[in-house]
Parts: sequence; structure tokens; C-alpha cells
Amino acid sequence: MLKELKYLIFITVILIFLFITSKYYFSDTNRKNSYRSLNSIENKLEIFVNQLPILKNDTKDIIEYVEQTNNKKKKKYNFWKLLEKNE
Repeated sequence: MLKELKYLIFITVILIFLFITSKYYFSDTNRKNSYRSLNSIENKLEIFVNQLPILKNDTKDIIEYVEQTNNKKKKKYNFWKLLEKNE
């Protein structure tokens, strides 16, 4: 009997919690406050973007291209053959 009563109390507490949180979440005051906060963030972001300085581009001709030589005299090594030689 106590076990069923305990489970009943747990279930009622969980249901009450879910009901209260959903009631608050879907309330008009919460929606208004969330919309106002989003709107204020957008306004602050716009002000911040307008105050950003534009930097001068100093990266022209920064990359130097080097010609690669095709050295075909390189010896091609096989990994297993290298191991055999060291023994």
C-alpha cells in the first residue's frame, strides 16, 4: 500500500511540475519578454556592427610561388625492404 501511495505522489508531483512549466512557457508575458530580448539583442548587434573599423588589406603579393623541380633521381623505398636491410 505504501509503495503505491509513493508512486502516486511521485506521478502527481511530476505532472504538477510539467503543468506549471508549460503554463509559464506558453504564457503571453513570457512570449513578450522573449521577443523583447531578441529585439534588443538585434539592436545591440546592429550598433556594434556599425562601429567596427574596416582594416586595410595588406595581404597583396604575400604568397611567393616556388618552382618545384622534378627530381627523378630519388630512390623509391619499399618499407619492407628497408626492414630487411637493417637486420
